[in-house]
Amino acid sequence: MSGRQTRRRFLATLGVAGAGALAGCSNDSENRTPTGGPSIPADIGRWPMFGHDAANTGSAPDETGPTTNVITQWGYPTGKQVFSSPAVVDGSLYVGSNDGAVYALSAVNGARQWSLETGGLVRSSPAVDGGTVFVGSFDGYLYALSAGTGEVQWRYEAGGSDNPLIDRVAVRASPTVADGTVYVGSDSDRVSAVSTDGTEQWTADTGGSVRTAPAVADGTVYVGTDGDVVALSTDDGSEQWAVDVGDTVTGSPAVADGTVYVGTDGDVVALSTDDGSEQWRYGTGAPVHASPAVADGTVYVGTDNDSVVALSAAGGDEQWSFGTGDAVRSAPAVVGGNVYVGSDDTKLYILSASDGTVQWELSTGGPVESSPAVVDDVVFLASGDGNIYGLTAP
Repeated sequence: MSGRQTRRRFLATLGVAGAGALAGCSNDSENRTPTGGPSIPADIGRWPMFGHDAANTGSAPDETGPTTNVITQWGYPTGKQVFSSPAVVDGSLYVGSNDGAVYALSAVNGARQWSLETGGLVRSSPAVDGGTVFVGSFDGYLYALSAGTGEVQWRYEAGGSDNPLIDRVAVRASPTVADGTVYVGSDSDRVSAVSTDGTEQWTADTGGSVRTAPAVADGTVYVGTDGDVVALSTDDGSEQWAVDVGDTVTGSPAVADGTVYVGTDGDVVALSTDDGSEQWRYGTGAPVHASPAVADGTVYVGTDNDSVVALSAAGGDEQWSFGTGDAVRSAPAVVGGNVYVGSDDTKLYILSASDGTVQWELSTGGPVESSPAVVDDVVFLASGDGNIYGLTAP
């Protein structure tokens, strides 16, 4: 099916009092559960990093999510806008904020468990592994924090600068953890591999800023830069191939079935993992700041022309397109036959993965550029209104 789908209007507001009421809350421990909302289980499942897995597929085939009558179970206000995507592990949610802090919240009721101030904005999405939270900051460091207490276990200067006038540059990229190694890029035009104990394994120059999460699959790290997609060996960081895709890669690569999928300033591009050869290219007519998600032979991606598109993973043919009210810079999450995605029009959309039919749409108080985490019939979502939300359905 192609063309914009007819939209069934199920417009809801966040919570009983609405998003505006939540934005003014300041009590960190308050449980904001609306009347009639289902309880969130303490043993809720896992969404451990951006894109759910090390390959950044954005797909969790064994998970389920709510589809209709979605309401706010709880909301927690940070100090500023939130563009970091939440990670959920062992009943806790971890997320960064433009107020410079990393937060750990109860996934059950949103109560703050701890927060840690860094020296810069935290737009990086945390990755959680082995009881440690890994996250980058605009202060130039990759942080390793105790998941239970927030205590700094170590800091790595991922944003080290070769310019004598600049100490460090931003680490806005989200880290990816695979097989005991943390991979992270920075504005210093490099990717680093760091052991989970903080020991540097290697650093590789990329020739351009790396502002998104690396994808790791089958012994290779894939990153996007100011114009290239680069493949590096996980063993030593040696370059396997680099391909100029024509425009800046602003979203994270996703890897599935021998193909790397990336968005550029005007296209979605599919490259072979073997040698980087181009398999297909789909013109969007607008920049693609969102990271693609891949599930069951389909690529789902948002664009700046106010739409979410579904493309055949094999050939790039458009299967459907759904129009929102503004740019879509949120990376989709594909769970239970549905696509969960945010838009700059302030809404979370739940779309049928098969044909793009809207199942539900729910408004927040700001643009939603964070990617949802969908676990055990709960959507965890961050918004440009400064709030983190736990969303459920009766």
